[in-house]
Amino acid sequence: MFIQRVINVLEDFGVSYAVVGGYAVALHGAVRGTVDIDLVIALTRQSFENTEKAMLQLDLQPLLPVSSKDVFNFREEYIRNRNLIAWSFSNPQNPLEVVDILITEDARLIEVVELNAFDMKVRIASIPDLIRMKREAKRPQDIEDIRALEKLS
Repeated sequence: MFIQRVINVLEDFGVSYAVVGGYAVALHGAVRGTVDIDLVIALTRQSFENTEKAMLQLDLQPLLPVSSKDVFNFREEYIRNRNLIAWSFSNPQNPLEVVDILITEDARLIEVVELNAFDMKVRIASIPDLIRMKREAKRPQDIEDIRALEKLS
């Protein structure tokens, strides 16, 4: 399963991460379908470099021609001037294998819950942090996710 491979390689490279987005909503118990994996990582140079190495090991390529060094060094500019909120990777051989690294959040600053899923421990953002992130995003699916998460808490 793709998410197992992603989590395993992140752990192999020592990346501090949390699953967010649709997978996290579903893992908390809400009915939610999703294909891409949304993650937050620690906003450190080492974490960006190790995340890039991990994604490349999975044969995932960045959707934009930027390196981990670029994203780390120019993160604020990318967010402010280019409206870039995610550093995205995909598998050119399998378009269903997509990982979005949200660069607007620091994994060190959110509450992380460890759950057993996919025959492994998975680090996911807490319900309050997911609700906060989804309130900030304000997309229609996020509003539906908020409603579902609020019923669980």
